[in-house]
Amino acid sequence: MNYYSTNNPHYTASLSEAVTQGLAPDGGLYMPERIPSIPMAFFKHIGQMSLQEIAFVVASTLFGDDIQSDNLKKIVTETLSFDIPLKEVEPGIYALELFHGPTLAFKDVGARFMARMLALFNNKGGDNENVVNVLVATSGDTGSAVANGFLDVPGVRVFVLYPQGKVSRIQEAQFTTLGRNITAIEVDGTFDDCQAMVKSAFIDPSLNSTLTLTSANSINVARFLPQMFYYFHAYARLAEMGVPVDRLTVSVPSGNFGNICSALIAKRMGLNISHFIAANNRNDVFLQYLLTGKYVPRPSVQTVANAMDVGNPSNFARILDLYGGSYDDICRDISGFTYNDDQILHTVSELYNRTGYVLDPHGAVAYRALKDGIEPGAIGIFLETAHPAKFKSAVDSAIGTDLPIPSKLAMFMRGEKQTVKMSPQYPALRKFLLNECH
Repeated sequence: MNYYSTNNPHYTASLSEAVTQGLAPDGGLYMPERIPSIPMAFFKHIGQMSLQEIAFVVASTLFGDDIQSDNLKKIVTETLSFDIPLKEVEPGIYALELFHGPTLAFKDVGARFMARMLALFNNKGGDNENVVNVLVATSGDTGSAVANGFLDVPGVRVFVLYPQGKVSRIQEAQFTTLGRNITAIEVDGTFDDCQAMVKSAFIDPSLNSTLTLTSANSINVARFLPQMFYYFHAYARLAEMGVPVDRLTVSVPSGNFGNICSALIAKRMGLNISHFIAANNRNDVFLQYLLTGKYVPRPSVQTVANAMDVGNPSNFARILDLYGGSYDDICRDISGFTYNDDQILHTVSELYNRTGYVLDPHGAVAYRALKDGIEPGAIGIFLETAHPAKFKSAVDSAIGTDLPIPSKLAMFMRGEKQTVKMSPQYPALRKFLLNECH
C-alpha cells in the first residue's frame, strides 16, 4: 500500500519510505491510500482472542502488503510483551490502563513498533546501510517511550527535543539518563517550539541531502497507527466479559491527536465505537474548532497534564483529511471538553476518595470528559495513559498520600542527567545536527 501526503494526495510513498522520511517532503503527513475493512468474522470471535492475536490481525490488515508475515508477527510479539488491563472503575465506566510498558506510558507500543519496523527497513541483508537520525519533540511521555524503544537499535541515533522545565522530573529522567545512541536536547521554549524545530528539519532540503532524518512523533505512520491496537483490545475485553458493546463511547486525553486519530481509523476498519470524546486541558484548540468550525492554533500553556500541552496539534491535518474536510461529519463522531488544573486535580481527588482508584492527570481529564459527555445507557471507556507516579507531586497533593514509585521509574531516577541546551530556533538545531552527525 502507498501513503499520500495530506498536503498533496498526488505525492505518494511506499511504507518504508513513509516510515523512513517521517514527514512528506512537502510538509504534509502521510496517510494510507485506503483503509481496509476487517471481516465481520473477526469481530464475532474477538472476545476469545489475546492482545497479540488481535494486534497481528490488525497489523496484517494494514501492513501485510509490505512486510512479510513472519517479520510482522515478530514485531507484534516483541512490541506487546506486556498486558493492557481494562478495569471497571464504576458501573459502566472502564479504565483502559495503558501504562504497563517499559516506560509506564501509552506511547510504548507505538515507539517499540516503529523502532522494530525502522530496523527492518534499514537492515537489508543484515548490514546497516546508513545511520538513520530520529528527531522527536516531546511534551512528556513521547520522549521517554521513543528513547527507550530505540535504545541500542543498530543504525539509529535519537535526538529528543523537550521544553526546559516543562516536563516532570521522572519523565525527564527517562530520556536524559540513557546516553549511548540517545541525545536529549533541552530547549529554552515550549513544546510547540520543539515541534516547529523538528518539522523545519524535515523540510530542509540541504539538511536532508546530507543526513537521513525521520520522526518518531505521532506524525510518523509507524508510530500512530499501531495505537489502534488499544481500541480493538478494549472492545475484545468488553465482549469477553459479556458487556454490551453496541453503544460504546471512548474518551481520549488529547494532545497531538495521534491517539484519537488512530482510533478514528480503527472505526473506519469496522470497529464498532459509537462516539469519541476528545478530552482537553487548557490547550483546547480542537474543542474551539468543534464549537466554531474554525481551527486557530495558539501558543501552548503549561498545565499539570503536560503531555497534552500542545497548541497546534499536528494530527488535526489527518483528522481533517480523514473526513474530507467535513466539519459536520467530524462533529458527528467527536465531541470535546476542556478542564483547568484545579478541575483536573479535583477529579483525581474525588475519584480516589470515592473508589480508591488513582488517576494520573491525563486520565483524569479523560475520565471527567467521559462522565460529562456520555449518553445515558451507553458504556464508556477512558484511556489512562501514564502511571500516576510519573506525576507524583501533583497526584500526592491531590489524594493526600505518598504514592510509591514503581521500580521501573526509580531506576531512571538514579541515572545522571545528560542534556544539550539549545535556543528555540531552528538554525541552532541545524548546526548541532550537522556537527554531531559527521
